[in-house]
Amino acid sequence: MYAVFEVAGNQYRAEVGDKVQVERLPQEVGATVEIDKVFMVADGDQVTVGQPTVDGAKVVASVTEQSKGPRVLIFQYRIGGKRHRTQATHRQNYTWLQIEQIVGA
Repeated sequence: MYAVFEVAGNQYRAEVGDKVQVERLPQEVGATVEIDKVFMVADGDQVTVGQPTVDGAKVVASVTEQSKGPRVLIFQYRIGGKRHRTQATHRQNYTWLQIEQIVGA
């Protein structure tokens, strides 16, 4: 059984037991998250597609880790009179979710 759901504006496909890396959520490690924005639930040959979401379906997950992604270099260079250069870095915050249960409609 797997589901397609949305968290923080991004869509994910996951089965029970999977670990999914999503954009940072405000919950603490060990907290339970219920995601009710489920677009599709598939159980073998039985597939339920919502319009736009499946009524009564939800994904129950627990927060296992709060972490940061790799460092990304941001470099700007403008050709002009002074040849302006700017360099910075960025690290995105992520939350790891352990999928505990998928409740289909």
